[in-house]
Amino acid sequence: MTHPTQMNATPRILITGASGFIGSHLVEEALSQGMEVWAAVRPSSSRRWLADTRIHFIELNLGHAEELHEQLLAHVEKHGPWNYVIHAAGATKCKDTQDFFRINTEGTTLLARTLLQTEALTGRFVFLSSLSIMGALHEDDYAPFTDADTPQPNTAYGRSKLKAEQRLAQIPGLDYIVLRPTGVYGPREVDYKIMAQTIRRHIDFAAGYRRQVITFIYVSDVVQAAFLALRKGQSGQAYILSDGQDYSSRAFSDLIQQTLGTRGVLHLKAPLWVLRLVCRLGISPTLNMDKYHILSQRSWRCDITPARRDLGFSPQWPLRRGVEACREWYRE
Repeated sequence: MTHPTQMNATPRILITGASGFIGSHLVEEALSQGMEVWAAVRPSSSRRWLADTRIHFIELNLGHAEELHEQLLAHVEKHGPWNYVIHAAGATKCKDTQDFFRINTEGTTLLARTLLQTEALTGRFVFLSSLSIMGALHEDDYAPFTDADTPQPNTAYGRSKLKAEQRLAQIPGLDYIVLRPTGVYGPREVDYKIMAQTIRRHIDFAAGYRRQVITFIYVSDVVQAAFLALRKGQSGQAYILSDGQDYSSRAFSDLIQQTLGTRGVLHLKAPLWVLRLVCRLGISPTLNMDKYHILSQRSWRCDITPARRDLGFSPQWPLRRGVEACREWYRE
């Protein structure tokens, strides 16, 4: 039976992880495009960045198959299906590594399957994965990551995201795209903000003496790619995302220092074994062995040619412009 609201020409979109850093920016873009926006949030989630009265909220239990099935069936019965889903929900920090797989792998798989089973999705499913799924493949030759590389993730987070990608490929009838962004920064992001706060205290810390090449992507460019992927690109394809440029390990900290007008920053560099020891001992709650592998990796270069070609992706935010746009967020 056709639900009456299906006659509505306004595209409907479900965005998971809507209260988070990337998710909240996705919600804003969907609203700006005139979509009917449904934000999936947890009962405990802050709605600080979801104050627009046009937003519809829905609670989805991605950890319980029967409850999720009932929630989606009830939604379809009352409101009709969504045209698109962008799945931005996920865990980036977990004390127990198994939680990465429970949330990032099992939660993603359950959502995609149940959307199809309940006929709650009529169009494309876009999954936000991560460049971390590639691992340290090019530490010697500094070659960029490409589609031809076989991922070898060296973190629990990366393995959980790769496993989610593999599970999506096994779901019959699912029209989906995977996006693999490199390090994402922008207003509302926390990790790079902590770095900015440290620089404001006139200290910049780095580890490792060998050359490091890193890549970035501003949140608005991730959002651009996600909405392009709703209608473009090859179903089942994974697209690497960055701003298209490579940077030295000092570039980000130098730009923060210039943007904030901070003078007299002490740049400290320690050998990797010191970082490894700190991460292994758990001296800081933000440093663990996953973090060690990320910070010690020497090359994060990546090739975004397929995203440019298939999605029409065109990065608009080189690092200097992006950092300058974060000025007030970093000063907060």
